[in-house]
Amino acid sequence: MLAKEHHLPFYVAAPLSTIDCATLTGADIPIEQRPGDEVRLVGSQRIASPDVEVANPAFDVTPARYIRGIITEVGVAMPPNEETIAALFAGR
Repeated sequence: MLAKEHHLPFYVAAPLSTIDCATLTGADIPIEQRPGDEVRLVGSQRIASPDVEVANPAFDVTPARYIRGIITEVGVAMPPNEETIAALFAGR
């Protein structure tokens, strides 16, 4: 959203294996929650109390309307939609 606000194109760089054509929307993607100590600690140095609640998602989902293209090892889906993504898989 920040890129769009500043009129900058936003691209996703990801291996083709991470694209699941059976998943219709980002809302259907389960997001792993990582351990809270990943942000409560820097190395072995504690920077926050162990009691501090932490939301630490492994990744987030960028709404498709903000993505200019998806760059993979077999090509670029631009704009990313059913047709351009299917073309990436066509040669597989």
